[in-house]
Amino acid sequence: MNNYIINSVDAYNRLYGLTTYHPLVAAVDLKESRLAVENGVYDYRNIYALFLKKGTQCVVKYGRQIYDYQVGSVVSFAPGQKVEVMNDKVEFQPDVLGVLFHTDLIFGTPLADKIRKYNFFDYAQMEALHLSEREQELFLDCFRKLREEVEHPIDTHSADVLCANIQLMLEYIYRFYDRQFITRHKVNTGVVAEFERSLQEFFQAMRRKTACQQSLILLTRLASARAISATL
Repeated sequence: MNNYIINSVDAYNRLYGLTTYHPLVAAVDLKESRLAVENGVYDYRNIYALFLKKGTQCVVKYGRQIYDYQVGSVVSFAPGQKVEVMNDKVEFQPDVLGVLFHTDLIFGTPLADKIRKYNFFDYAQMEALHLSEREQELFLDCFRKLREEVEHPIDTHSADVLCANIQLMLEYIYRFYDRQFITRHKVNTGVVAEFERSLQEFFQAMRRKTACQQSLILLTRLASARAISATL
């Protein structure tokens, strides 16, 4: 199995033949890649990464969980994490957008203080984020603005503007995860409520059935008692 160490933005770009515009951050469109996405283990070191899958689905193993990485979903990786890509075939120029940034970019910034808040980077987050069409548009808007800044010549404002754009994207994703949790909670609550209603109806039916059976037994006994009395 191939092992790929991603310890810099340039290391990631070189894997796919992409141009590096900034040494600490990238906004990539893998449809522009010149090299295929190979199966193997991707070892992220000092790099945070977010990917939006827009085309065909693929399968990745993240922590101990295997994800069916579907169209319109986002997955997030943090420094020190390993991701295994397990596709049936090698993907060339997949419809995937990615944002990667080095820990050095956010060092000493407000984003560095808030990065732990974004728990979707944790292994403990056991699911990918599935975006609605509206949420995808918001993601794409953030992506386009970030990419424009990444490709802008570096100046004294670059780091602040880049971090602000990244933080805005992360805040949206944080909101979207909350929406997904609330939606799933409502669905699960509805399922539980429906189960409880069905269970109550079952027990009520069983009680009615039991009452009918007891009535039949009582009537049978009364009829037998009357028949015995009549013969005496």
